[in-house]
Amino acid sequence: MSKRILIVAAHPDDEVLGCFGTVANFIKHGWEAYSLILSCGKTSRGTECESEIEQLQAEMDLANSLIGISKVFQRDFPDNSFDTVSLLSIVKEIEKIKCELKPEIIFTHSASDMNIDHQLTHKAVLTATRPMQDECVKTIYSMEIPSSTEWGCFEAANAFVPNVFFDVCDTIDLKIDAMSKYKSELRQYPHPRSLQHIKELARVNGAKVGLGYAESFMLIRSINDKNIYHSGNVC
Repeated sequence: MSKRILIVAAHPDDEVLGCFGTVANFIKHGWEAYSLILSCGKTSRGTECESEIEQLQAEMDLANSLIGISKVFQRDFPDNSFDTVSLLSIVKEIEKIKCELKPEIIFTHSASDMNIDHQLTHKAVLTATRPMQDECVKTIYSMEIPSSTEWGCFEAANAFVPNVFFDVCDTIDLKIDAMSKYKSELRQYPHPRSLQHIKELARVNGAKVGLGYAESFMLIRSINDKNIYHSGNVC
């Protein structure tokens, strides 16, 4: 069975913004990748038009299929209101998908993000993947989401401090193409969620570590057992 990755994101487009360059690289090297999107998005902005939500879901499917995501799972937790539901309910949904797929790597949000949904997604992932003896998830990375991560780092004690950088020189254009499918979520430069800024951020992250383009992450946990040694040079 192929090695598997699960992206656990709060909203449609977070998966692209946070890790699609890196995950596209893993897919090219034979891994299977899946996305779990915990909300439909948009509704907190006063969007109640069913057609707009359907458009966002169609954009999500296009973006994920573009890099070879095997399947997108979507749930309907309330947008920007995860704190109005029990953490346990979010944990259980993550556990269901985790038990079905048995991923070895999870990419998810940073605990320091401005967005409350991101914070609770991070906490739910850690709760759903407690490192027991039979836990399938060996590595968890928190990812950088433009327009959330940088705005939540003003408290030094809770800052996003990346300590893992993946080379995305070969996949940055694929990431940009995937993000371009989210037409309803894109903004004009210099907004952080503009295509130009997304590429500039990858260039800056690359320059920090001597690469042309990179995505940055915080390693939350890594258990190096005998079953995953060969994955060390995937990218």
